[in-house]
Amino acid sequence: MTAANATEHQDRTVNGSAAGSTDPDAGQVDSARFRQTLSRHAAGVTAVTALVDGRPVGLTATSFTSVSADPPLVSFYVADTSSTWVRMRRADRFAVHLLADDQGDLATRFATQGIDRFAPPTRWTTDWNGPPILAGTSAHLVCHRHTTVRVADHWLVVGRVAKTSIDESKRPLLYLHHTYGRFTPLPRPD
Repeated sequence: MTAANATEHQDRTVNGSAAGSTDPDAGQVDSARFRQTLSRHAAGVTAVTALVDGRPVGLTATSFTSVSADPPLVSFYVADTSSTWVRMRRADRFAVHLLADDQGDLATRFATQGIDRFAPPTRWTTDWNGPPILAGTSAHLVCHRHTTVRVADHWLVVGRVAKTSIDESKRPLLYLHHTYGRFTPLPRPD
C-alpha cells in the first residue's frame, strides 16, 4: 500500500471499520481477542492522581502517551465505567507518574477497586493546591486539563504539562502479557 493509498484508507476509516466496506469480517474482532492481541504490546505503567474536594484520587493507566512538544501535551485513556473517573473528571489539574520498575505493587494497588489507594504503604505528598505526588517514581508530570473527549467506551484526557520531575536513578515499569516487568537494553553491536 502506498503512502497515498494508506492516507486515503485512513480517511475512510470510522470507529475502527472501513466506511462503506463490503468485507464481512470488518470490525468483527471480539473484545477478548482484541485484548489478547494488544497484550503483546509493551506499555509503560503510569499512575494518574488528582485532588478532588480535598481528597486524593488516582488510577493506573497504561495508555499514556505524548501528544505534542509545543505546547507540551500528554494524554491517557480511562474507561467510562471507572468509578475513580467519576470523581477525577472534576479535577482541573492532575499528575501523571511514570512508575519505577520496583512499583508493580503500587500499580496493582491503583488498579484495584474498593480500597484506599493512598493509605499506607502508599507514600505521597502534595502542596496546598496541587495533585498528590507519589514517592519513588521514575518521573512525574503535573498537568492542567486541556481537553477531555469521549471515544467509544473510554475518555481521552489530554493535559498540558506545567511541571516535570525525573529521578535518573529509577528505571521504568513495563506491562506486557498481563504482567509487570522491566526494560533490559540489548547489547549494542560493535
